[in-house]
Amino acid sequence: MTTALARPLVSVYSEKNEPNGTSIPLPAVFKAPIRPDIVSFIHNQMRCNNRIPYAVSRKAGHQTSAESWGTGRAVARIPRVRGGGTHRSGQGAFGNMCRGGRMFAPTKTYRRWHRKINITQRRYAMCSAIAATGVPALVMSKGHRIEEIPEVPLVLCDKIEELKKTKEAVSLLKKFRAYTDILKVMKSKRFRAGKGKMRNRRRIKRLGPLIIYNKDNGVRRAFRNIPGITLISVSQLNLLRVAPGGHVGRFCIWSESAFRKLDPLYGTWRKESRLKNNYNLPMPKMTNSDLSRLLKSEEIQQAVRPPRKLVTRHQMKKNPLKNIRVMLRLNPYAAVQKRNDILMAEKRLREKQAVLDKKRGIVTEVKPGRPGKPKKTAGKAKKAAPSKKKAGKK
Repeated sequence: MTTALARPLVSVYSEKNEPNGTSIPLPAVFKAPIRPDIVSFIHNQMRCNNRIPYAVSRKAGHQTSAESWGTGRAVARIPRVRGGGTHRSGQGAFGNMCRGGRMFAPTKTYRRWHRKINITQRRYAMCSAIAATGVPALVMSKGHRIEEIPEVPLVLCDKIEELKKTKEAVSLLKKFRAYTDILKVMKSKRFRAGKGKMRNRRRIKRLGPLIIYNKDNGVRRAFRNIPGITLISVSQLNLLRVAPGGHVGRFCIWSESAFRKLDPLYGTWRKESRLKNNYNLPMPKMTNSDLSRLLKSEEIQQAVRPPRKLVTRHQMKKNPLKNIRVMLRLNPYAAVQKRNDILMAEKRLREKQAVLDKKRGIVTEVKPGRPGKPKKTAGKAKKAAPSKKKAGKK
């Protein structure tokens, strides 16, 4: 993520949006590794240090003389307000489930509100945030409108530090086509969602460019009334301003002297910082972040083993007791056994049916030569009665 390495020189522009012929070598801090995880973590820790302690009253919920009624009265054993003649008497008190009771785990002012932050880690986050401001893709992904500005990072001559009128500042931004970002801020002004509307924080808007200067000769007064603009001194850079929300890639406009002060401020990998005690820039984990090119290099390809072309497919193990085809493969005689079992079961069924029919007096007709199911005749067999001759009168 160190795209700024491709640009060793940065042009300085005059207040008329013209290169004044001066080029500054890109400060080494713009080549520092960009670590959004460290920036987000340090930003969260720094935000904790702005909190104001709050707590509920120590006596809240306990300013009544309540006592439990005990057992045997078919009511809960929660403490109840004493007395009579009012709705309040007999109501539950003290508990967090009771109306007018205290909250669960009442907040205390001696909570651990603030956080100690490792100074080296804080500087690492600051270097990452500065390096991200020099990558146009990250700045545009943050939502800044920088399509028409001449260069990123944008460095202007020191005459911008002498501006004293807002009209002059607006004219300067329009010349560099950076006023589009201000218009975006104006259109984004809206009401806050949530209870902040009731707490003197009704409206919110997006953030615009960050003006970084070396000496304040009127620049703060010129830019302070433009919506979305933030001004900060290069010697007092703050992560909450350079990477608001913990997201890297804010649009920064540098003055020439402020841009030149970055190398003495943060140093290089070969030379320590002159303004910070015993500090060097953080080393990147990878000197070449092009991972695909690394993997295809000859040195790595010679060290790795060749790919295994043989593909071994595992067959599913099938249960021969449930799968007849697997059983026939193991025991071909299983088909004969299964057929014999079916025939034997049919034979037993016929014999059992014959016994039942005999008991019920049902005659079954069995066709010779065909061992099928016997046919039953309708009705029961009638016994032949002896014929009586009627004696006629002679």
